[in-house]
Amino acid sequence: MRKRVFGEHEEQTLRQFDNCLNTGNVVGGVLCADGHYGYSQPVGGVVVYDGQLSPSGVGYDIACGNKAVRTDMKWHDIQEDIPKIMDAIASRISFGMGRKNAEPVDHSLFEDPDWDVYKRIGQQEHDRLKKLASDQLGTVGAGNHYVDLLIEEETGDVWIANHFGSRGFGHKTASGFLNLANGRKFSDRGPGESMEQAPTLLDLETELGDMYYRAMTLAGKYAYAGRDVVMDQVLNILGAKSLMEVHNHHNFAWKETHEGKERMVVRKGATPSAPGQLGFIGGSMGDISVIVRGKDNEANKDAFYSTVHGAGRIMSRTQAAGKMNWKTKKRTGGQISEKQMADAVAQFGVELRGGGTDESPFVYRQLQTVLDAHEETIEIIHVLRPVGVCMAGANEFDPYKD
Repeated sequence: MRKRVFGEHEEQTLRQFDNCLNTGNVVGGVLCADGHYGYSQPVGGVVVYDGQLSPSGVGYDIACGNKAVRTDMKWHDIQEDIPKIMDAIASRISFGMGRKNAEPVDHSLFEDPDWDVYKRIGQQEHDRLKKLASDQLGTVGAGNHYVDLLIEEETGDVWIANHFGSRGFGHKTASGFLNLANGRKFSDRGPGESMEQAPTLLDLETELGDMYYRAMTLAGKYAYAGRDVVMDQVLNILGAKSLMEVHNHHNFAWKETHEGKERMVVRKGATPSAPGQLGFIGGSMGDISVIVRGKDNEANKDAFYSTVHGAGRIMSRTQAAGKMNWKTKKRTGGQISEKQMADAVAQFGVELRGGGTDESPFVYRQLQTVLDAHEETIEIIHVLRPVGVCMAGANEFDPYKD
């Protein structure tokens, strides 16, 4: 078995990674330098299977990922208008849990034949999930999901980036298939599963494995479509055109060829980085983001062509922001104050809309440190500095276990 660990990690993260490698038909795995403890499989963890895939490894936010665009605008074109631009983004794009678009977005995705998977589960489930997907297409969600304006200081180019996945449709798909895999009905309320949940595995050749793979693939198309819709809205706000696009999932399972054989590569919070492949890696709101390119060498091959998806958390949401009393809407016990966060973000020169202390720069590693750990496998080709960040409000409930 091939195993590669980049960077330094807490004991529970390493233990969780080893548990994944010891469960099922595992060929190998990678723990990226931004890795941290997650649900069933560590975030930043990559597990490679022979003939199996893991719905718990892909996680609840199926196809979470990033889209980044280099626009035809320069920093001097927008520098004086950043507050107004960020107000427009916060107003026009829907952030937060359970949000719907004011008007449903029509898309060819809703004619995809893989919707038939849900008809095999039941017509009612099919109709319910399809309506939810239609209602939420182009909304961003809560947690660490965002829309950023960034500047490439060497050239003055203006970039836009977004980060989110398949929204409520993906979450209910994940929950439903985890239920089916464990002998429950698709729409059952699942038990309170712990972060220590053993990997749930499906054989690809079984009916359930094939159904999940098709549903996951559909959720991936949906996430791509959603990020496209949001990007088009921001380009419209700026009056800009796209000159270059970088678009990836980082919570997904891919059929790839490794050592001459087809394998299923499950990446949770890890960016695919095949030779020449581009990826966007976002730092915190007080740090750089980068565009990277996978190197064509043995080190990258040994890492199953996988790299980091971000800086990686070093402080949990509860540690940072404290516990929320949902009746009083007040938090207690947090280690990071709103003033500390506001001061840090302002010092870095970011115009912030939304966001809570659980997403402050203090809860993440410095991005450069995790990039340095992967310098053998990736090349940094663009360094970007955020000037505007828009997220859901500080008190939005985030149900995702990833």
